Amino acid sequence: MIGTLSICLMVALMLFGMPVAISMLTASIVGLVSTVGWNFTLTTLKTLPYAVGSNYVYAAIPMFVVMGVIAGSTGIVRDIYRAADLWLARVRGGLYMATSIASAGFGAINGSTIVGASLFTRIALPEMLKLGYDRGASAGIIAAAGTFAAMIPPSITMVLYGVLSNVSIGRILMAGILPGLLTVGAFIIATSLFVRIWPHWAPQVQEKPALSIRLKSLTAVIPISIIAFVIVGGIYSGIISASAAGAVGAVAVLILGTLMRRLKVKDVTSGLSESAQTTAMMFLIIMGGLAFSRMLLMTGFIDTLLSTIQESGVPAWALLLGLVLMYLVLGMLMDPISMMVVTIPIVHPLVVGLGYDPVWFAIVMVKLVELSCITPPVGLNLFVVVSAARGLVSSKDVFKGVLPFVMVELVVLTILIAFPSITLFMPNLMMGQ
Repeated sequence: MIGTLSICLMVALMLFGMPVAISMLTASIVGLVSTVGWNFTLTTLKTLPYAVGSNYVYAAIPMFVVMGVIAGSTGIVRDIYRAADLWLARVRGGLYMATSIASAGFGAINGSTIVGASLFTRIALPEMLKLGYDRGASAGIIAAAGTFAAMIPPSITMVLYGVLSNVSIGRILMAGILPGLLTVGAFIIATSLFVRIWPHWAPQVQEKPALSIRLKSLTAVIPISIIAFVIVGGIYSGIISASAAGAVGAVAVLILGTLMRRLKVKDVTSGLSESAQTTAMMFLIIMGGLAFSRMLLMTGFIDTLLSTIQESGVPAWALLLGLVLMYLVLGMLMDPISMMVVTIPIVHPLVVGLGYDPVWFAIVMVKLVELSCITPPVGLNLFVVVSAARGLVSSKDVFKGVLPFVMVELVVLTILIAFPSITLFMPNLMMGQ
């Protein structure tokens, strides 16, 4: 009863405009005081900030942010996009496909969906519009492809899920590789179909660059490939941990930018400043989420909910379908981080209690987070694209253009749910299973 009332209090505070972290902390305090008294509650509030701030695992968050921001300042994104564009110039709708491939490449060294969507809006959108590509579809695929950073390791979303659920971050990162590649492939195939269904989406092929030019463009992709290989290969082999991988990646990008003479001192200082702000915000939310999780545990809410569901006879698949539908609706109303922090303390133990693999569900959750980033009316990436476009596209254009790609994401989600082996192949291989 106390757990239920605390959840209602948290929702009410959020509806009144209170920040998510403060709403969760307030509800947690009320629930803990009502259940175990002031002494335990005050002890929790004193120890929790230190437990979060001193946990080595959480170091991955600021490092991944720094890596993405600095990589964006080096011009690597433009190199990847140009190379993909040259190789797909003979294909109708090639810029759409180039955006998908380049976003995936940048996602391999960038853990933030926002950074990717913002950079590609400034780089790819003007080029698309100049060549006669559809305004809404161009903005839509940039917003949708920006979410690849959530699935392709390294991913801040995966790290946050691992922190909140106490699931191995390394295994979650490895589990995202095949689903990430599947999503990129689905986007390329879907795009080739869309330009045939809606011919106004893309102009006829005109430019046919020589093979020598295309081969030369690949040299610009080598540095980012090396960094991605070091990060993913290091985690897979066990040489470096998931937390250390962020630091290794950040240093590698810093060295690369310096050697390429594309990195200025102000780029580094602004990147560190942005990382500090993002980290502070996320750590406060994590503290609220962990306090909320502890409150639900102490009040017995999770055990009661799980036993009630098991006694009701509801099939596990029906509950999973209900959770997916719930997240699709929440994605239209909440930002991804808030949605994860509010729900994971409740949903994760429930799903594990019903016998589902925690790593597999983590990837399903990340895919739902991807969808929430591009689902109107609150899709975060949609507004990032509109803002970065500086008047080139309107909100209406983006909302209309992204809908076909939302359908593609739903198809991929269905495949991942129907075939868990796709998700679990890499982490099981890493563990020798």
